[in-house]
Amino acid sequence: MGPSVPLSSWVVSANGHRDFPLQNLPLGIFSRDGEGRRAAVAIGDQVLDLQALVVHGLLEGLARDAVQATLNGELNGLFELGRGPRVALRERLLELLVEGAAEQPRVSQCLFATAECTLHLPARVNDYTDFYVGIEHATRVGKLLRPDNPLLANYKHVPIGYHGRASTLRPSGTAVQRPQGQTLPSGHAEPVFGPSHRLDFELELGVWIGQGNALGEPVAIAEAGEHIAGLCLLNDWSARDIQAWEYQPLGPFLSKSFITTLSPWVVTVEALAPFRCRQPARPAGDPQPMTYLWDAADQAFGALDIELEVLILTRLMVAQGLPAHRLTRSNSSSMYWTIAQMVAHHSVNGCQLQAGDLFGTGTLSGAGPGQLGSLLEMTEGGKHPLQLPTGESRTFLEDGDEIILRGFCHRNGQVSIGFGECRGQVVAARSG
Repeated sequence: MGPSVPLSSWVVSANGHRDFPLQNLPLGIFSRDGEGRRAAVAIGDQVLDLQALVVHGLLEGLARDAVQATLNGELNGLFELGRGPRVALRERLLELLVEGAAEQPRVSQCLFATAECTLHLPARVNDYTDFYVGIEHATRVGKLLRPDNPLLANYKHVPIGYHGRASTLRPSGTAVQRPQGQTLPSGHAEPVFGPSHRLDFELELGVWIGQGNALGEPVAIAEAGEHIAGLCLLNDWSARDIQAWEYQPLGPFLSKSFITTLSPWVVTVEALAPFRCRQPARPAGDPQPMTYLWDAADQAFGALDIELEVLILTRLMVAQGLPAHRLTRSNSSSMYWTIAQMVAHHSVNGCQLQAGDLFGTGTLSGAGPGQLGSLLEMTEGGKHPLQLPTGESRTFLEDGDEIILRGFCHRNGQVSIGFGECRGQVVAARSG
């Protein structure tokens, strides 16, 4: 019973749901008031408590093993089990939730309204690596910094990345406190200290690592898919003025580490399978990747067709009763390197990946003006303010602004699925 089968669910809200129809069943961690954290899947506007299914005797074998691995309130153990138990759990859930399922009365006791639940980070993240595989973003930002040489010589040879800060990863809905730090304002000879005035968002995907690898044993690109559990949305908030002062010679540091926001549901690779597609052909003259980064099957099916969008909701919009305003619509097809290439490269030196590790893709902008994944690009570094429906303008984010990321997969003959929302509202810098 695969993810492409157009089935209906007895959970009425799942049928036609924008994000969480029966064909999705993303994994997450939730809690209710006064209770501990437990593993769940999203189905329509409901949360299905997986541990409760075990208690009711509705899961057996590998499916039960998958849930038992989450009893500590984290998905790391389930991720480490690999594909088999995860698929067994998915197949059993499809049987339990499909319209006409005999187990409906017992399963219904394990459902809770999402609005009454708190959603947490789905896994304990020991390590977080942010890549830079969105070539349109890399080129456009490169032009702002180096008009004559936008892409550095290594970009098309190696998936660029840097080690991020796992301790400041937070789930959707967490407030984004404006960071403070050193900046070098235009016309100043010496740096100053204070709140960032050029706070930005970055539209990214997050990649959750499943099974890890042993230290010193690289993951072959043909096997990389076995080490990927699923995807989420990721907002890599960036203080552009702090970044401009600190990034040479070692790259991002405090300009990125104050918070990174994640959508709370892990959309599994099984749910995403119907939306795989061919990796866009490299332009003529681009170098052929080295052997460890090249796999014909990965080029044929290793990309994903995910529509991405960013919306802004200002205080004035809320006061006027206006909906959030869409700033951009992009697609994951702008990735120059596939996820499998990211995994293969990260581990080629013997680096040990662990279940629950997180990769960011880097900002995923498209080629057109309405497809840009950051304000840095939209305003060309603050030169051209954006006009909002309220008459407000923005070069960078102001206190009270809320940024909302969304992602959707559509394909003819398939039931569309989504990622839910990744939200964060900017609040004032800490005083004193």
